[in-house]
Amino acid sequence: MSLSAKHDVFQAIADPTRRKLLKLLSQQELPVTVISGNFPISRTAVSKHLHVLADAGLVKERKVGRETRYRLDPEPLLELKDWLQYFELFWENKMAALKLFIESDAKDGTNIDPPSK
Repeated sequence: MSLSAKHDVFQAIADPTRRKLLKLLSQQELPVTVISGNFPISRTAVSKHLHVLADAGLVKERKVGRETRYRLDPEPLLELKDWLQYFELFWENKMAALKLFIESDAKDGTNIDPPSK
């Protein structure tokens, strides 16, 4: 993360509205007026969310005439990907253990269906 970032990536994506903004901006560069039309909140609120994303380096802005356009910069998401990748080992181990459990129950003839009422 750059030293100039005021918010970290984890803080920035913690909010569901900001995650939706990132998804929207992953498609194309958009002005705030168009972005705001996709959310049930005020344009000011959308702008505040965009500023948090920009502070974290996830969104870049540029002036085109009198409007400011925003686009996704996915580079800072690599920090998140790297962090989550470490924990995939635990998920994979749990899934493998579940698979073994289910397969061993099936071989034993154990009924894994819940009892009927």
